[in-house]
Amino acid sequence: MSEPKDFVAGVDSDQRRSPVRVAFVTRRTSAQVKVNREDQVQTFPEALFRSALAIELLAIGLVLVSLFFNAPLEGIADPTHTPNPAKAPWYFLGLQELLHYFPPVVAGVLVPTVLIVAMIVIPYFNINIEATGLFLVNRQKRLRIFYFVAIGMMIFLLAFHVYVAIAPTVLIAAAMLVAAYSKPDSPSRFRRYLVGKPMAYWVMTWYLLELILLTAIGTWFRGPGWSFVLPWRS
Repeated sequence: MSEPKDFVAGVDSDQRRSPVRVAFVTRRTSAQVKVNREDQVQTFPEALFRSALAIELLAIGLVLVSLFFNAPLEGIADPTHTPNPAKAPWYFLGLQELLHYFPPVVAGVLVPTVLIVAMIVIPYFNINIEATGLFLVNRQKRLRIFYFVAIGMMIFLLAFHVYVAIAPTVLIAAAMLVAAYSKPDSPSRFRRYLVGKPMAYWVMTWYLLELILLTAIGTWFRGPGWSFVLPWRS
């Protein structure tokens, strides 16, 4: 039998120099893995397993949907007759719904670009890396920023008459207020859940709600001339 190893906690980034030590890599450094030969290699098997499982489940779901449901294809395109309304594929209907409210440059360029950049940049904020609740640190300062952004967003949506997008915004703002005025040791399980959510969670949830709502309206509630119609009426 091999001799028992003494695992001692310490701060280091060189696993070869101290292979039996539990090293805590700080934010200002990175793990040293660029070596010619090493007995231990950093791996993330749990992340790979989750990714593979998600891909397999998605593939199985797509196969089942394709087996039991026909694709909603229309007739052969007629160049002499343009359908009214001319709708984009379902995954672009949210964007087409935005084009109903905003100028093309705003809806087709500025809004998607800002959202994509936000999704890329926000995970690199320290607030998200630390995985702490949005309002657990500097609560008053962040509350002021929250009120400014929320009120500005509401004014922006009202100015362009985007009334359908107000509901998800109000819903997320209300949930964030509940989180702001809750404590981590709150007796309510729902409050404890909200108070621990970082900024990326709130932004991504708001984005998904808006995307789902705009896509649903563009799919079922838009008729000739992109007018608002009820889906159960011919």
